[in-house]
Amino acid sequence: MMDRILIEPGKRSGQPCIRGLRITVWDVLNWLAAGMSEQEILEDYPDLEREDFRAVYEYAARFGQRVAL
Repeated sequence: MMDRILIEPGKRSGQPCIRGLRITVWDVLNWLAAGMSEQEILEDYPDLEREDFRAVYEYAARFGQRVAL
């Protein structure tokens, strides 16, 4: 699933984006945290695909495991 998350210099300030779209992992997580359902997000952003959510969750889980000392 991680092949769906891309980091491109100059696009959204180098933030991790979904399949090269201008939608970041953090955008999706913020929408979910604000109470939107996956279905509502898909309706508002038709370029997203249901499989993108799994990639977002996987990316967040991996990123969250990194601890900087």
